[in-house]
Amino acid sequence: MELLQHYGNLLEGAIDEAIPNKQPSNLYQPLHYILSLGGKRLRPVLTLFAADIFGQASKEAVPAALAVELFHNFSLIHDDIMDDAPLRRGKQTVHEKWDVNTGILSGDALLILAYQLFENYDPELFRKLAGLFSKTAMEVCEGQQFDMDFETRNDVSIDQYLTMIRFKTAVLVGAALKMGAMIGGADEADQQRIYDFGVSLGVAFQLQDDYLDAFGNPETFGKQVGGDILANKKTYLYLKALELSGDEAAQELQGLFNGSGASDHEKISRVKALFEQAGATTAIKNAIAQYTSDAYGQLEGMEIEPNRREQLRMFGDWLMNRNV
Repeated sequence: MELLQHYGNLLEGAIDEAIPNKQPSNLYQPLHYILSLGGKRLRPVLTLFAADIFGQASKEAVPAALAVELFHNFSLIHDDIMDDAPLRRGKQTVHEKWDVNTGILSGDALLILAYQLFENYDPELFRKLAGLFSKTAMEVCEGQQFDMDFETRNDVSIDQYLTMIRFKTAVLVGAALKMGAMIGGADEADQQRIYDFGVSLGVAFQLQDDYLDAFGNPETFGKQVGGDILANKKTYLYLKALELSGDEAAQELQGLFNGSGASDHEKISRVKALFEQAGATTAIKNAIAQYTSDAYGQLEGMEIEPNRREQLRMFGDWLMNRNV
């Protein structure tokens, strides 16, 4: 998407400069490494875009955008340790390439560097940006803990699941946009609207990811289709299928997630069939559409130029029409 390329180019030159090149190298080399793995950098791009939308040159938002990107990568390093993940974007994770202790410390260093970037702003704006950042960081931690807790619980509700993905994924999207709006001089009403736009779109994005994990195209999805099923993750599809199924189908689904002895292929195939029979696939598509609609509804009241409103809508369309 042209939006990502334009603002991404502005960001790329600043990312490497945000990390010191000094001793001890085993602290700083992992930081350069994780950032070199790339990715779409959606969140920091949104910070630059939002500043531009509300009348401030996007370069003024670069420190805040970098803070968002460093925080995101801090969370990835620690998530990979918690998941014992060997690969990140097809390359060794930090704790595999170095060791777990280095991964923990390097992640901590990224978080500290992220906070330091807000020192580029005047005291009042610094206070507001750091306050939003701290609130968001705690919510992401809460979301991660909810996610881990749900792995051993059989009483997770759909509302609890939606709260988890809101905290773990969506609030950082909202905060990235709101930071840009704050730097751009938006009033508090528009700051809230663009935050709510980002959060609703972030929830829709995660629900879309849940759907693609089960029903995406293996050639374009980028990871194993059915991975959530094999990991017994209690996603929206699973919880909705339990809610909508009769007793017999619900018991079969729970049995498959509690270890039925089925092969991986058989388990994925049968669980997907149960999802479809229950109507969970229709339900998740409806939920995705509703959260996307809620996001677009926030755009209507914003005091921005019509072409900027359309650009935000086009970004949402691009994000939600992906198949990877």
